[in-house]
Parts: sequence; C-alpha cells; structure tokens
Amino acid sequence: MPYWRLFYHMTWSTKNRMLWIDPEWESSLHNVIAAKAAELRGMVYAVGGIEDHVHLVASVPPSIALSEFIGQVKGNSSHFVNHEIKPDYHFAWQGQYGVVSFGGKQLDTVVKYVKNQREHHTAGTAITFLETDEDSIVSGEKPPG
Repeated sequence: MPYWRLFYHMTWSTKNRMLWIDPEWESSLHNVIAAKAAELRGMVYAVGGIEDHVHLVASVPPSIALSEFIGQVKGNSSHFVNHEIKPDYHFAWQGQYGVVSFGGKQLDTVVKYVKNQREHHTAGTAITFLETDEDSIVSGEKPPG
C-alpha cells in the first residue's frame, strides 16, 4: 500500500441554501457522512455544519478522485435523509461543493473549526474561504458568515 497524507476540508450546501438540516437528526446525518467516507477508505477527522450546509475534514486516498468521493458521500447522505428520516420535503444538496487542501500542522485547527460550526456562525467568526462552495462563487452569492 502506498503512503499518503492528504488533508482536505470539504463543504457543500443544501439545495438553494434551504434550512433543511434539522438539529434533531443532524448528528445522524453527520454519522452517515462519516460512515460513507470511511467506506470509501477516507480517514474522517470531523463532520460539522448548521441547517444549510455541512463540512467534512478527511484524508482521501489518491486512488479515488475527490469529485467521486464527495459525490458518493453527498448521494448517500441525501438518500439517507429522504428514505430514513423522511422529511415532508425532498431533501437535496447543491450540485457543487468547495474543497481546500491543507497541511498536517493545520489539522487540529481545521477540526476544531468544523466541530464548532454553530458557535462560529452565531458569533460571526466563520472563515469565508472555508464556507464557500462552487455554487456561491458561480451565482455571486456571498458565503454565509
């Protein structure tokens, strides 16, 4: 097995930034995201978010493209919400995502940031480049924070 140390911070939003992620089942959603990432041989360090988006901090093996990895995690998690949680709306993610790579020395800082999402958004201390997904850039929307 080849040696690799690749750290990524990924984020994606609910469709149209709808406030669809209910705090009652948010941790179950995060667990499903982490489980799928691990199934794909990713090493998960943190999952967090608020009502309209999630963050995933993980190492992704070079044997799978990031787009494939994120696509499978997003697809599996939306399937979970629609078929297990069964909200009274059709849950969906935005089509795009944001990803930032970082070094191992920043891992603890990024993990802490993701685990404290609610506090960062409440206090207005969200870090813009870690909150941006492609849909926000393309549409010209200002990222949350």
